[in-house]
Amino acid sequence: MNDADVTQQIQQMVRFIRQEAEEKANEISVSAEEEFNIEKLQLVEAEKKKVRQEYERKAKQVEIRKKIEYSMQLNASRIKVLQAQDDLVNAMKDEASEGLLRVSENERPYKKLLNGLIVQSLLRLREPAVLLRCREVDRKLVESVLDNAVQEYAQKAGVHAPKVTIDRVYLPPPPKSADSHEPYCSGGVVLASQDGKIVCENTLDARLDVIFRQKLPVIRKHLYGQ
Repeated sequence: MNDADVTQQIQQMVRFIRQEAEEKANEISVSAEEEFNIEKLQLVEAEKKKVRQEYERKAKQVEIRKKIEYSMQLNASRIKVLQAQDDLVNAMKDEASEGLLRVSENERPYKKLLNGLIVQSLLRLREPAVLLRCREVDRKLVESVLDNAVQEYAQKAGVHAPKVTIDRVYLPPPPKSADSHEPYCSGGVVLASQDGKIVCENTLDARLDVIFRQKLPVIRKHLYGQ
């Protein structure tokens, strides 16, 4: 084999080795590219998952805050409605209280009312001796109906007429003005046993309080429905 043949074989071997190297390099490059793409895809998916989880977490927080805010606003609205209802009911009671003050201005029907209140109180107490308290401005009217009221009670109860003493300590007077904050009484009487253990408060204001408490559900239903 001469030198030319040897050189040719060497060149062939070099080309073969180079080709093998290039193919191997290509395989490595392709494999590396695939691994890179796979790892990149995994990283991207992992980040997407984190982003979705973070979005869901923040979305839940926003939803919770919305629900809390809605609940607070709803409660505040309910409180305002209830307050408005109470204000309206109290305004009705105040108007009724103002009306009571006019009851004692008409002497004849008020005198008859005092008689009935005294009889009713005596029937509740059923005591042989009673202390009666009224407004100072009503004392003369009370004195004018007392005997008749006592006899009416005795007849209804089937007992002897009790001893009724008008107290020198009086109930509060009518209000001096519409915006007065001093204690006042619209009229009526308070009767008590001699020892003071049994008391029947039969003032117009006390009766209004009682009837208002009793009728409050009906009043609310009439004003606001079910």
